Amino acid sequence: MGGRPPILGTIILTDACNLSCAHCAVNNVTGIMYGYEDIVAEARAMHDEGIRILFFCGGETTLWRDGEHTLHDLVAAAWDTGFYVVNVVTNGTLTLALPDVSVVMLSLDGLRENHDRIRGDGVFDRVMANLEDAEDTNICVYAAINTVNKGDVEGLCRLVADHPNLRSISFNLHTPYPGTEALSLSRDEKQEVVATILRMKRAGYPVFNLDRSLAAYLGGGWERPCTQCIVSEGGKRWVCGRCIDEPGLCEECGYLFAIEFQLLFSADIPAVWDAMRTYTRYL
Repeated sequence: MGGRPPILGTIILTDACNLSCAHCAVNNVTGIMYGYEDIVAEARAMHDEGIRILFFCGGETTLWRDGEHTLHDLVAAAWDTGFYVVNVVTNGTLTLALPDVSVVMLSLDGLRENHDRIRGDGVFDRVMANLEDAEDTNICVYAAINTVNKGDVEGLCRLVADHPNLRSISFNLHTPYPGTEALSLSRDEKQEVVATILRMKRAGYPVFNLDRSLAAYLGGGWERPCTQCIVSEGGKRWVCGRCIDEPGLCEECGYLFAIEFQLLFSADIPAVWDAMRTYTRYL
């Protein structure tokens, strides 16, 4: 109805991670595991403020522990609080058997060669092995496209369509955090990547992105920051994401979901129609 209230909240559980990926600037900075009670209190505060979609992120999210509490306890508390959707983002190297969440967002940044160039030798095969034990989990591949893996968009779509334990794929384009600028796509490369994503979606591949957001991304005319998204870590909050603290980085944003929410809350009719067809298919 023309408002801009937050609807999606992300709580970062820890920045500890078992990988050191080429495109990541926020892993293993402090190694802090935030406390169970603090995380649950923040989730409840978000719910009280009207947020209904909750993400748990890291670092590597499945590493999180607080005494006897594990990630499953946080997920259970989120459901008890009343969230409509509870998602987890993970690199998939430890476990993918998370049937208690709405969607597992699996970071898979290319086929074997390029994924391992970005995330480390042997990581792709570890993820594929863990997928075999995740038949009851709704897994969406979460791919960040950059200069290394830009040629793997079609291959990733085919991998997801062919794998029985993968349900969908969502693309972002690289956001150049300090130290990762060399991975940024040129204007022509962005257009080529978006064209490939749209072609694969229209060919029936299970692409989670909205057509309208991809077009808006290339046009560059969406509102920033996205006020419908909140990120929280250790008691501090950011509107949209942590990148808002980096001068000039908001203008280079490649997080396509932020564009989707901004369009939906602007009552953009093509985006609303596409969301009805796409979100209901994969959630």
